[in-house]
Amino acid sequence: MQIDSKLPQLGTTIFTVMSQLATEHNAINLSQGFPNFPIAQQLQETFNKIGKENVHQYVPMAGYPPLLKAVKDKILLHYDREVDENHELLITAGATQAIFTAIQALIKKGDEVVILDPSYDCYAPAVKLAGGKPVHVNLDENFNVDWNKVNAAFSSKTRMIITNNPHNPSGKVFEEQDILALETILDRFPDVFLLSDEVYEFIHFEKPHISAHTREKLKDRSIITSSFGKTFHVTGWKIGYVVAPKEIMVEIKKVHQYLVFCVNSVCQIALATYLPQADLSKLGSFYKEKRDFFVERMQSSKFELLPSYGSYFVTAKYAKIADLDDIAFSKWLTTEKGVAVIPTSVFNTNKQDNKTIRFCYAKKEETLIQATNLLCKI
Repeated sequence: MQIDSKLPQLGTTIFTVMSQLATEHNAINLSQGFPNFPIAQQLQETFNKIGKENVHQYVPMAGYPPLLKAVKDKILLHYDREVDENHELLITAGATQAIFTAIQALIKKGDEVVILDPSYDCYAPAVKLAGGKPVHVNLDENFNVDWNKVNAAFSSKTRMIITNNPHNPSGKVFEEQDILALETILDRFPDVFLLSDEVYEFIHFEKPHISAHTREKLKDRSIITSSFGKTFHVTGWKIGYVVAPKEIMVEIKKVHQYLVFCVNSVCQIALATYLPQADLSKLGSFYKEKRDFFVERMQSSKFELLPSYGSYFVTAKYAKIADLDDIAFSKWLTTEKGVAVIPTSVFNTNKQDNKTIRFCYAKKEETLIQATNLLCKI
């Protein structure tokens, strides 16, 4: 049977490739972005207790009401924004599903969506499946945005721009000048949506995370995605949420109800119990310690580490080590030196290769010690 693929250019993701390679060669996996340390004991105990109760049937489509209320309260606490949990919040099967659902709901055939590369690999396929056209704008080799190029990418067909702040893979965060530039562009295009991917919103360090929640010019036209998986390092739970104005959320919920209907009940109820007492203000310092520990131990290596102000990734140039392209170098590093990483060119649609790789430092201290010992011997 012949199949006319809707995504003919796509194969197995680099994350799967590198993790499999790490397993095959018994390499330390600093590639895929998931922590290898335990979740908070209180959250674990809450989950264990909830799982024994009669909580295993469907919850409401939009989310478990006490969890929606807890999310509403957290948004008010951290962003001083009042949202309507009944009409502006939706619990999703991870932020990836939130992003896919929003794009399917709002993008039609012929619409253009501006994407800043390097970008998370779920953005462009979702746009294509909706019949839209991704318009990619590359950041420079230090992951800075040229807003003149972004402005030039907008047209009468532009319907959405997707931003990721704090940024994966670079760990950069938007500064005030970036937000102002974005607002200036969107002032010229009043019918364009902002899809603001903020899954690392509580993982930032020396520079603050400026959320679309806090911007009067942005919040009423924004779809903001967040991730419990990233915030509480429960990535396998695949739970996130999306915030959007009521008239936008109506359309998002139409797609959501036929995509997943609702998200698993046990994890929602456990999070509803745990979230009100969780101190998210400490998350940045928790990961800053890990970043600093990794960076300090890498000082004697030949890698040139770039600044990371958010997420749990740090990027590095390897020009002093090899002249290989970043995919070949990443595979060599995994198979020959025992540490798996991610090449950053795979986040660029045009495969622009700046000889830069990404490390995930959301690991146990012993893992980081073993990895940096190997990396510093190269």
